[in-house]
Amino acid sequence: MAGNDWINSYLEAILDAGPGIDDAKSSLLLRERGHFSPTRYFVEEVITGFDETDLYRSWVRASATRSPQERNTRLENMCWRIWNLARKKKQLEGEEAQRNAKRRLERERGRREATADMSEDLSEGEKGDLSGDHSAHGDSSRGRMPRISSADVMENWASQYKEKKLYIVLISLHGLIRGENMELGRDSDTGGQVKYVVELARALGSMPGVYRVDLLTRQVSAPDVDWSYAEPTEMLHLRTTENLTHEVGESSGAYIVRIPFGPKDKYIQKELLWPHIPEFVDAALSHIIQMSTVLGEQIGGGQPVWPVAIHGHYADAGDSAALLSGALNVPMVFTGHSLGRDKLEQLLKQGRLSREEINSTYKIMRRIEAEELSLDASEIVITSTRQEIEEQWRLYDGFDPVLERKLRARIKRGVSCHGRFMPRMVVIPPGMEFHHIVPHDGDVDGEMEKNEDNPASPDPPIWSEIMRFFSNPRKPMILALARPDPKKNITTLVKAFGECRPLRELANLCLVMGNRDDIDEMSGTNASVLLSILKLIDRYDLYGQVAYPKHHKQYEVADIYRLAAKTKGVFINPAFIEPFGLTLIEAAAYGLPTVATKNGGPVDIHRVLDNGLLVDPHDQQSIADALLKLVSDKQLWARCRQNGLKNIHQFSWPEHCKTYLSRIISCKPRQPQWQRIDDGLEKVESDSPGDSLRDIQDLSLNLKFSLDGDKIEEGNTFDNALDTEENSASGKNKLENAILAWSKGTIGGAQKSDQNVGTSKFPAMRRTHIFVIAVDSDTNSDFLEIIKKVVETVRKGNSAGFIGIILSTALTISEVHSVLVSGGLSPLDFDAFICNSGSELYYPSSSTEDVPGLPFVVDLDYHSHTEYRWGGEGLRKTLVRWAASINDKKPEEGKIVEHDESRSTAHCYAFKVANPSLIPPVKELRKLMRIQALRCHVTYCQNGTNLHVIPVLASRSQALRYLHVRWGIDLKNVVVFVGECGDSDYEGLLGGIHKTVILKGVGINARKLHANRNYPLEDVLPLDSPNVVQTEARDNSSIRTSLEKLGVLKV
Repeated sequence: MAGNDWINSYLEAILDAGPGIDDAKSSLLLRERGHFSPTRYFVEEVITGFDETDLYRSWVRASATRSPQERNTRLENMCWRIWNLARKKKQLEGEEAQRNAKRRLERERGRREATADMSEDLSEGEKGDLSGDHSAHGDSSRGRMPRISSADVMENWASQYKEKKLYIVLISLHGLIRGENMELGRDSDTGGQVKYVVELARALGSMPGVYRVDLLTRQVSAPDVDWSYAEPTEMLHLRTTENLTHEVGESSGAYIVRIPFGPKDKYIQKELLWPHIPEFVDAALSHIIQMSTVLGEQIGGGQPVWPVAIHGHYADAGDSAALLSGALNVPMVFTGHSLGRDKLEQLLKQGRLSREEINSTYKIMRRIEAEELSLDASEIVITSTRQEIEEQWRLYDGFDPVLERKLRARIKRGVSCHGRFMPRMVVIPPGMEFHHIVPHDGDVDGEMEKNEDNPASPDPPIWSEIMRFFSNPRKPMILALARPDPKKNITTLVKAFGECRPLRELANLCLVMGNRDDIDEMSGTNASVLLSILKLIDRYDLYGQVAYPKHHKQYEVADIYRLAAKTKGVFINPAFIEPFGLTLIEAAAYGLPTVATKNGGPVDIHRVLDNGLLVDPHDQQSIADALLKLVSDKQLWARCRQNGLKNIHQFSWPEHCKTYLSRIISCKPRQPQWQRIDDGLEKVESDSPGDSLRDIQDLSLNLKFSLDGDKIEEGNTFDNALDTEENSASGKNKLENAILAWSKGTIGGAQKSDQNVGTSKFPAMRRTHIFVIAVDSDTNSDFLEIIKKVVETVRKGNSAGFIGIILSTALTISEVHSVLVSGGLSPLDFDAFICNSGSELYYPSSSTEDVPGLPFVVDLDYHSHTEYRWGGEGLRKTLVRWAASINDKKPEEGKIVEHDESRSTAHCYAFKVANPSLIPPVKELRKLMRIQALRCHVTYCQNGTNLHVIPVLASRSQALRYLHVRWGIDLKNVVVFVGECGDSDYEGLLGGIHKTVILKGVGINARKLHANRNYPLEDVLPLDSPNVVQTEARDNSSIRTSLEKLGVLKV
């Protein structure tokens, strides 16, 4: 068998290595990261093409042909080890197949249940595809890549929306991002995504209707990176002004805004950013609020100009964008770039790492959860190709193309979807700048003659660097531009070229495989691929026919394309799978026909450009035939070149942006709906320049209100005015009256003109700190004890100014009232109450009109702010069915879980859990809801005895961000008290720019709620942050010491 000969050649190479194989300078062909690992290398190179029987036969044959006993034993042991590894790999593949089968069954079951809910009015369009109807993603399923509208329609759009003055926020967190001289390829995080987001921001900034674009990223002040990455703001200079027809203002244009978060003075890889995402969200939220205010003063007539959309790029930015979208109540857009589930499947198929090892290395499950949350929160998901939708996004619980088609049909007919939502998948290929590209019309001979006549215009240096490899540089040049990565399939290309004599006679081959100084310094995988290519060149004697330059600059890539076009060559991308294929578009822009893999994005690109041939990347002969056909048939070559140049404009940035903006503007407008009480509000001087942007609008919960409009007497400090018990009581009364008046006059988003609150003046006195008690105790008595200790400690502390206290809990407002009354505390001692796991927000009041029998007023604006994609009655019915199914599985246990109507509200469905050990973990219920297109936030609370299902973007941590947006409380001055563990939403309370005090020994019984998580809690908690301290819960002095350590109380 030829396969066995191939295996034996590797075995002999391993055996021939000899005893000095562990030496640091041993062949990289046999070395992995500095250590010899022949078994691993053998499996990586060979195992994927053969089954167990092949390997076993090879072992029999090899052992029979070796005579020396030692050699025979070594070979025998090696083969058996490989055979056992093959069995292990097949076992892993079998387990993964079982998981996939289970996922399919769950999806089918969820789809049937969702369809059953909507069965009373299913239309024919929902039961099957209608001819001429749009696909699940809003794009035509006909044979060409869809465009949203014709050029004429887009012209009309431009004239209609050029006065819109939109504000767009883009987010891309990892890597090193700057506008000029991008260090692409510097590391795995600084690649194509960096270039894409920068060019997208730049292009959007030049579009009619767009006033400002902010690209938010991480500020890096590390000594090992350039100083430019530490600059807070960088304006992106436009490449061209041909589209710049809108008004230019003081803050208009496109900007890179760098937000400091994570370890200071350290550049870290993206897998280590997860614990610091909340810190970015809080800082970005402050920037967006300030910028919206500034833009409101410039172009909004004094009203804030909120972002029309927040667009997250990659999973980490998607997670951030979802939280920002929820905090601001503005639409979210998401682009995955590469997806975690797809990467996980590929790694599992390779069989080299277990699921646990993959998760530990790549934090893959945290990444997947971020992508699922992005599906929950996004209005639009932008992809580069249909393949990304059909083969990658469909792996996610939150997206089902079949169910999405049904929901889309119902929306078009105006029929209820019963609380189910699916993001809109839109294919928009990345754009390119073409205005500076001039396709080459000459050939090599003509160019050489021209240069002889005009020596003042020499060839680019990279040309001579490449041509020095060729014995006949005038032959057409086949160009491949890719890293020496096994996925790029360069070795198959070299074999195809080496084994096709007609192709070798007609053409040269140029392999631009990144930059290298020394092969020994390359990573093991890349070095192995490069050495394999060098050995193939030697085997086929391709010297003088193959170029493989060691170095090239980023700006020289254009010259390389130009050289290939001059020689009437061909560009090839033979990758096994290519998510998009931007190099194919670049090559077409320079007039190069292309040969590309038929797997992935190139299929869509070929439909538009029609400038080459598609091949099976596993078929060596097919690759050779396609290349030979293009270089030998001059008419075909010229036709492909012309088609590419004619159609390339469809991938330009203006075209991309027109499509992008059309989709963005089609989103239902969402933004904070309340109106600020600006009229007659007197400004208060502030010592903090950071407060200047919000002075006009600040009616913070930190403030005491004065309904008569009088200021504090001159000479009195804030401390003197309200530190006395008498003034404090008076202040409480004014606060409750003001809140009550506000609730009657302004709740619902519109201020009533007949209320005196609209014309009263409210001189503001900020609190210096807000203390949030978010401890999840085992009992209400423990909770009360902690409340008393914290209140007593912070009120006796030598704080500079006033303090505010907020309770944040899973309890209902009536349960909170009972706890306070039992401890002799008054609701008026507190500023706000975040209840039902963050789905409800209340303020204290002396009236019981709003909450019957209880002295609280509910913030209805918070409801409207968080009800995005709330499933309502459809969600409730599904949850009740789920509870019944749990009870039916074990009838002998009685009612394991049941709907608790007394604790449920319109935005929180509560369930009692009799035995937490008998119900699935929170991740399973969240998964079930997503499969049925129900978007919600599932929380197990009070040691698992209660289950709360609330709006997807509501939580206790998000409620704090709402208070920041709504009332202007400074999150840097917020101190959150939590236990050592807590409800299943515990992790959200620790991160951010606020300060956190962890009370040791509190909530430790809740650890069981976190025992079956998708990812370890330790992976996402910033426990090394200077803003997080731990202290003893039962000791007031310890609590005080922790606050002094955080700088909250004076020492």
